[in-house]
Amino acid sequence: MPQPLRPALFLDRDGVINEEVGYLHRYEDVRFVPGAADLISTANAASMPVIVITNQAGIGRGLYTEAQFHTLMQAMRDALQQQSATIDAVYFSPFHPEHGLGDYRRDTECRKPKPGMLLRAAAEHGIDLAASVLVGDRCSDIEAGAAAGVPHRFLLRGTEAGPCTCATHTPIDDLATVTQWLTAVRRRNATTSKGRPDAVPA
Repeated sequence: MPQPLRPALFLDRDGVINEEVGYLHRYEDVRFVPGAADLISTANAASMPVIVITNQAGIGRGLYTEAQFHTLMQAMRDALQQQSATIDAVYFSPFHPEHGLGDYRRDTECRKPKPGMLLRAAAEHGIDLAASVLVGDRCSDIEAGAAAGVPHRFLLRGTEAGPCTCATHTPIDDLATVTQWLTAVRRRNATTSKGRPDAVPA
């Protein structure tokens, strides 16, 4: 019997989990965004898979390698795990349609704002996109979520100069806002006898 689909928390990496430094590829340059670990652990407690979806054009530009990216991500995941915050999966797009080198120079469905990474994650992890949540700091993140059918799309202020029309919540100043929202949803589900405990209501 197939397992029921679950809502997930989708997170961009640079500017959401770690502070934006430009083509990050060394762990010593990582500065975690305040509240990132709390948000991830809150999703963990709600049995929501936490999925990172990140464009990594620095690979395509030849600034660092895929191996360096994976090493960095493992170090970040280990550091977050020490704070009881588990990232379940990471999806990345190394391509760029104009500045990529060699095979990396192409436009693909996996590069945000296209939804390929989210659709692949949903297929591989049994995710209910129609009940999921996305947090990004760029309109391309929000547009990817909209294209994939993710209804709850939060824009974290600080990167984009203006609002994103695809955001479904007021732009937020910190990740604690999403943590509090998820906590409220979880409590509401727990006290609603007919509600699904794994659902994120509209």
